[in-house]
Order: sequence, then C-alpha cells, then structure tokens
Amino acid sequence: MNETLFQAAALIVPLVIAIVFHEVAHGWTARLLGDPTAAQMKRLSLNPLRHVDPVGTIIVPGALALAKGPIMGWAKPVPVNKYRLRNPRFGMMAVAIAGPGSNLLLAAIGAVLLGLLFGSYQDAQAPSLFARFLALNLFNFITINVFLALFNLLPIPPFDGSHIVEGLLPEKAAAQYDRLRPMGFPIMLLLIVVLPWLVPGFDPIGKLVVPPVEWLTGHYLSLATGFAGV
Repeated sequence: MNETLFQAAALIVPLVIAIVFHEVAHGWTARLLGDPTAAQMKRLSLNPLRHVDPVGTIIVPGALALAKGPIMGWAKPVPVNKYRLRNPRFGMMAVAIAGPGSNLLLAAIGAVLLGLLFGSYQDAQAPSLFARFLALNLFNFITINVFLALFNLLPIPPFDGSHIVEGLLPEKAAAQYDRLRPMGFPIMLLLIVVLPWLVPGFDPIGKLVVPPVEWLTGHYLSLATGFAGV
C-alpha cells in the first residue's frame, strides 16, 4: 500500500469518531440541562453523515495530512439554544466543556486499548500490516482527540473556550466579549492561516497548542504502557 494512503487511511476513522462524539456530547449535555433542540433536529445520532461538514471533516484534514501539518477539522455544529437551558450562563459553560471532555475521555479509552493490544505504540511496529495499521489508528485516535480538545479550548469565538470564558466573566464584561462572536471566524483565520503565512515564525498553534498536546499525549502513552500485559 502506498505509504501516503496508508497514513491518510489511519487518520480518517479516528478523526471522524473524535469530531462526531465531540458534537454529540454538546447536544446530550444541552438536553440534560433543558434544551432539546439537538434532539428535535436528530443531531444526537452517532451516524457520521448527520454531522459531516464536507470542508471541515474531509477537505481541510486531508490537505493538512498531505502537508504533514497538525490534523484539525470540524463538523456541522450541534444546535444549542441557550435560552432553553435551565441556567443559560452555567448551561453554556457545561455544554462547551462537554465537547473537549468527551475527547479527553476517548483519548483515555484509546490509550487503554493500545496498551492492552500492543503494550505500547513502539511495540506495534511489527511485520503484520494489519497490526501496524490498527496501532497507528489507536495512536492517531489519542493524538487527534487530545489536539481537538485543547484546540477547542482556545478563547476565540466560536471555539468552546470562548463560551467558558464568557461564563466566567462578570455579566457586563461577558456582554462585551459576546460582541466579538460575529468576528470569531475571521479572527481565527487571521491568527491561524493568514498571519503565519505572511509573518515568518508567527505560529500560535505551534507555540500555544502543540506543546501541551505533546505533553498530554505523552501521559496518555504512559497510561497505555501501564496497561501492557494486563
């Protein structure tokens, strides 16, 4: 199998699972806290077709994989009506935290499976193509879930971190912060795409997100090693 296709195939399933569970976690938490909007729109399903965004789930991650960049993507956001939540301020924070929280839980499950099946990622570099493919899927599953969790905690609208910051701010400051929301996507593109392209060395993702991702991924891989031979 072509090595590029092999690597890409081992990214697709982990990425789709991570993104789908992230969005469904938002919807389920909203439902538990009083907002049934996602359920009414049939967005609590784990069927990827209900959540896939052609650009965010396929094109962007595929291009990043080919460019050997950090793999990121997004699905169609699960609809949440904060005014239907029993406590809109607390509820939106809880809904926001649920997405990254689900990814960190999935990363832990991936680490346990990696440890039980292979002992460690290094031990899985066996002649068997299937074993190597499965181990690479599990390794990517851990890395992608950790990256998706921490990336989404950036305090830039529309990321989950912005809802957490808004809930922590005093009411007046939160209202001011909320006014940035319509500008969130352009700000994100400016910081993550445009400025790194125009200004050599300007890499907020590489400097702010990648180091904690690597640190936390290392701890998950240590967890996998702890389950070796169990």
